[in-house]
Amino acid sequence: MPSTGPHIPAPGITAASATASSSTAPPPAITATGLAKSYGDKQVLDGIDLHIAEGSVFALLGPNGAGKTTTVQILSTLIPADSGEARVAGHDLTREADAVRAAIGVTGQFSAVDNLLTAEENLILMADLHHLERREGRRRAAGLLGRFDLTEAATKSVATFSGGMRRKLDLAMTLVGDPRVIFLDEPTTGLDPRSRRTMWEIIRGLVADDGVTIFLTTQYLEEADQLADRIAVLDHGKLVAEGTAEELKRRIPGGHIRLHFTEDSGLEAAAALFGAGTRDGEALTLDIPSDGSLSTLRAVLDILEHGGVQAEALTVHTPDLDDVFLTLTGRPQSGHGAGSQKEYAR
Repeated sequence: MPSTGPHIPAPGITAASATASSSTAPPPAITATGLAKSYGDKQVLDGIDLHIAEGSVFALLGPNGAGKTTTVQILSTLIPADSGEARVAGHDLTREADAVRAAIGVTGQFSAVDNLLTAEENLILMADLHHLERREGRRRAAGLLGRFDLTEAATKSVATFSGGMRRKLDLAMTLVGDPRVIFLDEPTTGLDPRSRRTMWEIIRGLVADDGVTIFLTTQYLEEADQLADRIAVLDHGKLVAEGTAEELKRRIPGGHIRLHFTEDSGLEAAAALFGAGTRDGEALTLDIPSDGSLSTLRAVLDILEHGGVQAEALTVHTPDLDDVFLTLTGRPQSGHGAGSQKEYAR
């Protein structure tokens, strides 16, 4: 009797997946339980829970109005929550607000640089606001100018800077206070692709070299895919899913393995072997539902080999974050294009 093949039903979309065991996971940089916020009769946040590991990048995705910026404003002490509890960098958000502020940095959607000052003067101003000793402030400013490749522009007016330079300076100003947790709210909005990738490298360096924790909100799904250790999707004030990029992709239906054939006989033989699948007689392809895992791919190859069927090529199609976003929120998002794929010649 023909094998029915490695049909893997797509699991349902669920809320936050379990984190690693406490014995191996780093201590949390941010925890929150039941955070809620309303403006009048509009519920902006509806009891969200967070657990963000130290020294990691956490990305919060969501359509406009989902509550991303409100979440950042609450966790950075800019506005109070209506209810719920949170700890940031080990400090209680309500009772130790000053300690939280001393441990964090915030880079908003729009650069907070002063156009009337030079890059160096902007950094020294931040050093003064942090009450750093004059010599230490100048030392830190010089170091940050070098780190962000702004040394040659140090004495130029910020009004002459490109968008990418302004964002780099803005992030450098955030680092003057040596924060352990940095909130980046839409940090690359409006940047060209080259400047965006430069910012990605800077963000990776902050985590890898300095052990900083990054809380990132972004409209760019590729950005979250490239940078984030864990991703959460916020919609209508609720967290509707959380996990690694790969975990989220595997929850979305539509993944499949596509077998390509050169003759009708090969297609018919493969269809008989697997039992389930979508045939395209004109294109001579057979799509077999798959969760994208290596074990499923191996099972397909084993069935073909044992059945004596030779495919011309095999292509693995997996959902991407665009598919995740659309499935979870019902709305498309900028970033990824069509589902990713890998092709294996046979």
